[in-house]
Amino acid sequence: MKNPRSIDYSIYLVTGRELLPAKKAYGDFLREALEGGVTIVQVREKNADTAEFLRIANESKRLCGEYDVPLIINDRIDIALAVNADGVHLGQTDMPVDVARTLLPPGTIIGVSCNNVDHVRKAVQDGADYVGIGAVWPTNTKQLTSAILGVRAVGPLLAALDGTCLKAVAIGGIKSSNLLRTLHGSVSNTGHRLDGVAVISEIVTSPEPSKVANNLRESYRRWSNLTGQSSPSYTTDTIKDAVSDLLRVTKETKPLIHQITNIVVANQSANATLALGASPIMASAPEEMYDLSRVLGALLVNFGTIKDKEAMLLAGQFANDAKKPVVFDPVGVGATGFRRRVAAELLNTWQASVIKGNAGELAALADSEEVNAKGVDSIGVGFADPVRFVKDLARKERCVVALTGVTDWVSDGTTVVKLSNGHSLLGDITGSGCLVGTCIATFCAAASELGNNEDGIAKLVKGDMLMGAVGGIMALSIAGERAALRPDVQGSGTFLPALIDELYNLTPDRIKEHGNVEVITG
Repeated sequence: MKNPRSIDYSIYLVTGRELLPAKKAYGDFLREALEGGVTIVQVREKNADTAEFLRIANESKRLCGEYDVPLIINDRIDIALAVNADGVHLGQTDMPVDVARTLLPPGTIIGVSCNNVDHVRKAVQDGADYVGIGAVWPTNTKQLTSAILGVRAVGPLLAALDGTCLKAVAIGGIKSSNLLRTLHGSVSNTGHRLDGVAVISEIVTSPEPSKVANNLRESYRRWSNLTGQSSPSYTTDTIKDAVSDLLRVTKETKPLIHQITNIVVANQSANATLALGASPIMASAPEEMYDLSRVLGALLVNFGTIKDKEAMLLAGQFANDAKKPVVFDPVGVGATGFRRRVAAELLNTWQASVIKGNAGELAALADSEEVNAKGVDSIGVGFADPVRFVKDLARKERCVVALTGVTDWVSDGTTVVKLSNGHSLLGDITGSGCLVGTCIATFCAAASELGNNEDGIAKLVKGDMLMGAVGGIMALSIAGERAALRPDVQGSGTFLPALIDELYNLTPDRIKEHGNVEVITG
């Protein structure tokens, strides 16, 4: 019997014979999957009678034994006992863990399906060895009895395992195309990560299960190795230098900035993109999203007027696949339940590189009542502790968070940067917040360009997205200050074209001279 604490749960295969390709024998499939590197196998036979289940379990036990891979039996303790399996997996309506423990040999692995924090706490209390968290994605391989969790809901369940020896695997609809999204997004605020992923259909349905299993295991290995890397350190001078370099790269490479944005600001956003030296495209047809993802420098999703949800979903997925930055501007997200639901769907489908919003918008995303919103505007004085807020939200959303206002706060969950440029006239023109999103996307494209030499296999985006977000905010804020001082600016009507002019005339030296930057430590 395997020691439960020494089990490698990284690529957890759940079988499903009904999904096998035509003429593919179960034994051949399982041997190939084991050769490919699956690290643990669960046999699930929902429709087989006892004799058939026992035959499959015996065959599985023999093959798993050859590769020294643990065998788990789903639900059936009698089958597990009959074949001397390494463990059982129990659902919420199956035999309780403590009862199963009395029937099984000492050291037997017991896993439990969990869909909420209470399930996890009960599994800890009952002495389970691991939990299967899900379903994370929609799946056709099992009739679900609970709502789909979504990637962003996994973190709180993992946090409930802090201080325990229990392992955790995510399950439900996981495949190569969403593996990195699942691994990257399924991390708690405390840094608790998944120990593995359960995969069914992608391996079982493949004519080459060994190749699929090997690719999954290699992707998991690279991601696991990447998570141990430390974050860079920043100073005021290194930030100004980095942002200046990003402006230079933007003007040299002229990246394509794909913007799915609202009709109110499309024209001025395109002009701001051009002024910085990049190239805008305002495309929203779903049929174009894949082709654009192959050539874009960055994607901006701004849902001030939500009309293109399908395009937003596809564009973000394809951008993640292409390792390109995705900037999300949840305009007015707290105004309606519809906006909240769409934002949740988008953020569960793809991984944002940067989320930018005012206090009211980000409070809505964080389910905080500290700051309220009226439509697209934030109400009140803001957060009592903006440093803690942006750092916590960045950890929760697993991306850079930019809180905009009179003072701007940007964090990647480790570092917090305070930015104090800007002018009150920026608040007097329509869409100045949306222009910030455009500028952030442009600078993130440059950051991605500089990160092209990075090993991106285990990443959803290359480059320093913290500097991209900081750079975009600095560019617009400094341009706003300079525009407001011009003698031809008499009010908001003359301020907007002057702002575009100042973006056009922005230089690396002006960023270094005028940037008001502070790095918050501790």
